[in-house]
Amino acid sequence: MAGIDLPADTEVVPRRKTMVLPPKVIVSPIDFSAHSDDALKTAVDLASRFGSEVCLVHVVAALPKLHSAGEFFNEAEYEQALHADAEKRLAQLSKELAGRGIAAKFEVGTANDTAMEILRIAQHNHADLIVIATHGMTGWRRLVFGSVTEKVVRLASMPVLVLRAQPEPVTGDETATKLFRRRSTDLIPAP
Repeated sequence: MAGIDLPADTEVVPRRKTMVLPPKVIVSPIDFSAHSDDALKTAVDLASRFGSEVCLVHVVAALPKLHSAGEFFNEAEYEQALHADAEKRLAQLSKELAGRGIAAKFEVGTANDTAMEILRIAQHNHADLIVIATHGMTGWRRLVFGSVTEKVVRLASMPVLVLRAQPEPVTGDETATKLFRRRSTDLIPAP
């Protein structure tokens, strides 16, 4: 930036464009979970109210090429099968939306960075709004898996509507923190 000295570790976030009302194109990322289904319902509701087009987006994780496992596992075929399955499912959703009078299209991307691929597709389709759901992950799961939604919100140049999922209940094999806390208190003698 001209005339401004920024520290080397400063992240420059692009300026968001203002909300276009009514939105002409609404992007709805789909991972085929209940959370993304809820976000799709909201996107479809908005599209029906505003006469918008819905762009369904699914991102297939790019698989690394494994040289030693090539005899047993063909990454390219597997990736193509995932891509074909996603296209089939999104085509069906698009057809159902068209039957309800909602203009819809879909795009399947392949990338290791799901959030950046969603943003690339949104920009390519001149999206005015992204409607995305969180998965309700908290604690160590969020730390390990990260948050695609959080990254989309942080880096999007267009408005993002986030539907917050309820945190998932802790199951038996996810009680490591509770187990650690109990056992660590067992180590400390009672006063």
